[in-house]
Amino acid sequence: MAKLTPYLVSEDARAQADFYINALGGEIVSVMTHGQLPDASEAVKDKVLHMCLVAGGIHFFMSDSVYAPLNRGNGIQLSLEFPTEAEARDAFAKLGEGGTVRHPLEPAFWGALFGQIEDKYGVIWMITTEAQACQA
Repeated sequence: MAKLTPYLVSEDARAQADFYINALGGEIVSVMTHGQLPDASEAVKDKVLHMCLVAGGIHFFMSDSVYAPLNRGNGIQLSLEFPTEAEARDAFAKLGEGGTVRHPLEPAFWGALFGQIEDKYGVIWMITTEAQACQA
């Protein structure tokens, strides 16, 4: 069975990782820079080649965009489901700092809270809670 790990390419992977750790809790597990490559260019030696971090209990990989310009897009969104409303609201507020609310965090017709934000790095997050079973 395959394992999915989000891999985010960034203009500043260290700052973006710190932002996610502050918003969701976690830590940077490891960082490899371009300077660790055998024939590293002096111009990019401090740029992140590969980073592993845990934020919100989820493993992410990140790197700096070095050889090609970074183009923001809407082809992928990250969905975080929280067990409580308080956790969802906290993550929504923190990830939304400096970003844009695309859909406010509010009760959805399927019985959960749902909201959507684009963070200040252009990553689109869907924040939700577990759907509540229908009560008769």
